[in-house]
Amino acid sequence: MPQDVKIWEIQDGNNLKEIKKSKLDIEARIEDWLEKDISVISTDLMVIGRQVETDFGGIVDLLCLDHNGDVVIVELKREKTPREVTAQVLDYASWVKDSSNEKITKIADRYLGEKGPLEKAFKEKFGEELPEILNEHHKMLIVASEIDNSTERIIEYLSDTYGVSINVATFHYFRDDEGKEFLARVFLIEPSQVEYRSQTKSISKRKPPLTYEELE
Repeated sequence: MPQDVKIWEIQDGNNLKEIKKSKLDIEARIEDWLEKDISVISTDLMVIGRQVETDFGGIVDLLCLDHNGDVVIVELKREKTPREVTAQVLDYASWVKDSSNEKITKIADRYLGEKGPLEKAFKEKFGEELPEILNEHHKMLIVASEIDNSTERIIEYLSDTYGVSINVATFHYFRDDEGKEFLARVFLIEPSQVEYRSQTKSISKRKPPLTYEELE
């Protein structure tokens, strides 16, 4: 169910003061924040593209790589309904799945500019060489200020039943009486659990058919 996230400031070592959640629409700002510091989501990511056009006419908000060279789609909910953004990120995944090394590298080099090429930026970020094969697997992350129960069920179903590497990160914005801003992040599914499911649940749960020898 949707999370009720609250935070408190510890005052004078022993007193708690609740910081009230603000109504500000952070989704108008969050893409900038994530581009500047994607570690807010994961330290195992580097941004290689923003507002990337797909072959189908879609626009991916942020395109990232992890240390394995796998592509991660980060899509913001914005004004879209929860169901729309879920369908959209799956559509983008169908494009990413067939994207070649050359295409991924071209997107990254264009985005990185003077910080590139990709091989250099990857080595600086992760301390290791860029894998020879990129995009063996891909992952999806929806970013929103809130999601509904229906979307939670859909994401959980895709992850738990089919091992789809998809998750939701909700960001909650707070502002105190002095105008200081605070941001809290909550994942719908623990990222390690998403990884585990993607490695195990994608294998068919059906037992293999018995061989002729086993029937005898």
